[in-house]
Amino acid sequence: MEAYHNCLRCMNRRVRILTVDGQRHEGVIVNVDRNNVYLKSDGADRVQTSAFFGNPFAANDILVLSLFTLLAIALV
Repeated sequence: MEAYHNCLRCMNRRVRILTVDGQRHEGVIVNVDRNNVYLKSDGADRVQTSAFFGNPFAANDILVLSLFTLLAIALV
C-alpha cells in the first residue's frame, strides 16, 4: 500500500525506481493502479513486459512494473 501512495505522489514526474531484483528504471509515472505502476521510459532501459499499456501494436516505451516488486522510488 505504501508503494501505491508513493507512486501516486510522483505521478507525472520523472523518477528512478529500484526493484527488489536490483533492476533500475528511469522515466515518468503515467499511471498507477492497485497492482502496477506504468512508467514511460526514455527508451534507454527498455524491458520487455508481458503487459501493454495502450495499443500493443504501437511502438511505446511504457514499462509495467508490479508494485510488489518496488524497493525504492526517488524523484530525479
